[in-house]
Amino acid sequence: MLFLALVGLACTVSAQTANKIVLTNDDGWAVAQIRAQNDALTTAGYNVVLSCPAINESGTGSSTATPTTLKTPCEFNTCPTGSPATGSNATDPRLNYVNAFPVDAARFGIQTLAPEFFSGSKPDFVVSGPNIGNNLGSTVLISGTVGAASEAALEGIPSAAFSAATGGQVSYTTLTTSPTATDSKAAIIYSALTVSFIDVLLASSAPILPSGISLNVNYPSTTSCTSASAFKFVLTRINADSGATDVETCGTTHLPTESSVIAKAGCFATVSVFNANTKADVNAATQAIVLAKLASILTCSN
Repeated sequence: MLFLALVGLACTVSAQTANKIVLTNDDGWAVAQIRAQNDALTTAGYNVVLSCPAINESGTGSSTATPTTLKTPCEFNTCPTGSPATGSNATDPRLNYVNAFPVDAARFGIQTLAPEFFSGSKPDFVVSGPNIGNNLGSTVLISGTVGAASEAALEGIPSAAFSAATGGQVSYTTLTTSPTATDSKAAIIYSALTVSFIDVLLASSAPILPSGISLNVNYPSTTSCTSASAFKFVLTRINADSGATDVETCGTTHLPTESSVIAKAGCFATVSVFNANTKADVNAATQAIVLAKLASILTCSN
């Protein structure tokens, strides 16, 4: 009986101390990828609330607007025309849409939903994505996925943008109706990979990330990488700059670009550290902080 009581107490403490995560994206609240990520984070024990655009808002960068009543249905007809500017799933209030841009969805999650679902406290972390399609190099400037992660960092909440090569703009219902489809399998693999990444980062000492800094994480195709365990993370930079001196790792002070690493064979995922204001690469000292936090999962691509 004492053992059972201790187990029950441990479970209660674990639930109370679970990291609080706002999950957002730019592809919309009902795509397979974001729902798979929500399920994976929840199953892993995280305290999650989803706040995403009502429709696909890919490529909108850091655009912002006041949410408005829907003039068309939510994506995949998940809410009707005339629905309010913000709303939730009828059976799961933790699944929320915002009829505006990704930045607005992230802001709504942080400022409105987090206090409601996290007992008045702020989220510990914001996960943006995984996006359908990679966000590499200059694409980060127009990426709504990166825009949402940047918004979080600027509000003082550590964050990361995740993007993935395989997958399509398909409904979350395909996860159960077509579980062996390429899109469904990719969504499950990438979601598990994101959880493993978050596990390591959030286990590091506070602060999780330097102020005003976010991470841009990109996953290669699942064609040859058929399980989360097949992937290896590499520290990279967003933009090529032969004159820059990066943190010393893998025998050099010049980090490879994320584009060059994603193009390689070998299931290499990239991690770039960027300034949330400019969406540009940071200096070596800041890169070094992230390198130390993720050292256990980082490898060299050469």
